[in-house]
Amino acid sequence: MIVIVGTGAGGGILAREIAKEGIDVTILEKGPYIHSKDAFNYYDTYSGDVDLLTTTCIGGSTIVSMSNMVRALDDELLDYDIDLSDAYEYVEDLINVHPIDDSHIGKGTKAFLDAGNELGLQTMKMPKAIREEECIQCGKCAFGCPVDAKFSGKDFIDEAVEYGAALICEADVREVTSNDGVVYGVKYIKDGKEEIIKADKVVLSAGAIGSTLILRKSGISKAGREIFFDPFVSVGGYLKDVNFNSEVQMAGLIIGKNFVLAPHYSSFIPGNIDDDSVTENDILSIMVKTSDECKGYVTDDGDVVKINTIQDIRYLAEGTATAGFVLERAGVDPNTIGSTVYRGAHPGGTAKIGEIVNSNLETEIDNLFVCDASVLPISPGKPPILTILALSKRLADYLKN
Repeated sequence: MIVIVGTGAGGGILAREIAKEGIDVTILEKGPYIHSKDAFNYYDTYSGDVDLLTTTCIGGSTIVSMSNMVRALDDELLDYDIDLSDAYEYVEDLINVHPIDDSHIGKGTKAFLDAGNELGLQTMKMPKAIREEECIQCGKCAFGCPVDAKFSGKDFIDEAVEYGAALICEADVREVTSNDGVVYGVKYIKDGKEEIIKADKVVLSAGAIGSTLILRKSGISKAGREIFFDPFVSVGGYLKDVNFNSEVQMAGLIIGKNFVLAPHYSSFIPGNIDDDSVTENDILSIMVKTSDECKGYVTDDGDVVKINTIQDIRYLAEGTATAGFVLERAGVDPNTIGSTVYRGAHPGGTAKIGEIVNSNLETEIDNLFVCDASVLPISPGKPPILTILALSKRLADYLKN
């Protein structure tokens, strides 16, 4: 019996690949099984000091992601003898990763791409896992897709169940039990009662924070003493009737040395403009995202303490300035350009390869593995979903042998 905790980028494909082989699999998910269109109701809340975007529901944070699929940390992972080349190709084919079709490039995204190219920046369409024939171009990607037109971990969980896996939702995993340093089972709370399920192998894919708390309660106290997340702000301004708010979000990409830019509508930007005639249809905005230096930690209560370094701030300022140039070249009124507050996404690095897990993602407890953003050795500064999917495919192959 293999027990997988979590249904996001790590747990979903892992469950599918193992269940497909006829192996006995049970999947435990802390959140409920929901329709994708309702995902915006399941964003998590943290202390007032950190604005961090994660969700607790079937599919994890993939269900509110933009389904952006870029390779990240290839060279860094090779330092740990982890070559994901074959796994990347398998996953990219499985979920049909491709630059989004021109039919789904709207006026605002085109202005972003044209401006980036005119400024000589490294500019491209964003590789995504979206089914354009189903996408209604509503701009609601971050709320959970109303028509299920994009990939999420929920897709793989549904397939795993069809292959015979057992799925238990609203199961709050407390700890992994072990005997003489070898996995024995998993304790979780369901409907107010403690349950125990025996397991030969356990994989934690509960996210950087969820996996940390389980590892600590399971005796691995050093988990979560560091954490990274991709700091980001959105920068935008007035461009009359651009109607960017109803486009597919983050359909373009500019790659800088220390940051990435992607067109992304922020509902906070209109509030920066002192003009009542400006509507949400008149805003073009860009998400500025950087890597960080992994300074911070997870508390025992599951809150996140983040320490911003001079480098973190410098990278974000560099990206923000570049976004301003792109917006102005795209036709945005420079006198209206403003920024949102600093936020974070894609937490990771709490159970790093080489520190908490080995190259096979196994902990010091035999047959206890971790496979989510926790294991990433450094902040990628890019969407990590594809890298996590590839790591999970690699782990699935290892566990099947």
